[in-house]
Amino acid sequence: MGTMMRIGLTGGIAAGKSTVAAQLKQLGALHINYDALAHQIVEPGGVALPQIVAEFGPDALLADGTMNRPWIADHVFGANAAPGARERLDAIEHPLIYAEAARLEHEHPEAAIIIHDIPLLAEVIDDIPFAFDHIVTVEAPVCMRLDRMVEERGMSLEQAEARIRHQSSEEERRAIADIVIDSTHPLPEMLA
Repeated sequence: MGTMMRIGLTGGIAAGKSTVAAQLKQLGALHINYDALAHQIVEPGGVALPQIVAEFGPDALLADGTMNRPWIADHVFGANAAPGARERLDAIEHPLIYAEAARLEHEHPEAAIIIHDIPLLAEVIDDIPFAFDHIVTVEAPVCMRLDRMVEERGMSLEQAEARIRHQSSEEERRAIADIVIDSTHPLPEMLA
């Protein structure tokens, strides 16, 4: 691999990470989207799905062979979550996601800038097997993020609030970042 800059991109849910990532990708950066990798490994035939079913039981799977996302959301993040359920799911998924990210980096040795788009970077910073040249967090006020989740993603207010509660705080993300982007500004100002 030649001279390469590795950037960790994070931020709260619905804060504007995707907008920033899209702009960086347009400028030629390799974008490794950890949310997309997380979905890929739990698709039918994905490497994590059999392990998740073995860990959480047959209710984690729908009759069509896909992961029962509402059941997992309720039993890992929701009111019916057992103690340690999120840690058990993370222990299955995270190593597989990191391996796939490493494979993507290896497949693109020409990339001068590689963006690791990791919503939960503050939570996994001590475990992730990559060193970052820069860590960027994209932030927006909680009220704006809640509005976006309800209006654009079709979540109930309760679902949106639960998602925010299960993520690191803005203070925790800022503590690991060397660059903070305020997504309340117009895009040209955000990236100036």
